[in-house]
Amino acid sequence: MSDDKSGGPPGFDMNALLGQVMEQAKTVQDRVSQTTEKVKTMTAEGSAGGGLVKVTATGDGKIKTIRIDKVCLTDNDTEMLEDLLVAGCNDALRRAGELVGKEMSSVTGGMNLGDLLGSFGK
Repeated sequence: MSDDKSGGPPGFDMNALLGQVMEQAKTVQDRVSQTTEKVKTMTAEGSAGGGLVKVTATGDGKIKTIRIDKVCLTDNDTEMLEDLLVAGCNDALRRAGELVGKEMSSVTGGMNLGDLLGSFGK
């Protein structure tokens, strides 16, 4: 029988182990928070139409800039320009999402922790 009330083998301290796990989880949560702030300032560029439209998006999913080649403005083809803008924005947002995923993966060791980290420390 063990000396403590944890039900584990002798010398096993469940409370100490749980404390270590919680401390590590808090450390990871802090790193995720820092990385979340960092990626907000990172940008990714997307494009459409072979570079006729270039869009820059931030890591927090906001469109920062849109550049349209003058060639697009001389055709008077608004439908084509609208399609290029949508495609360019989607490409920039996708690339920004990949950038965020890569940064977060480096913090979490590739584990998808989802909402788990958000529940610690509250």
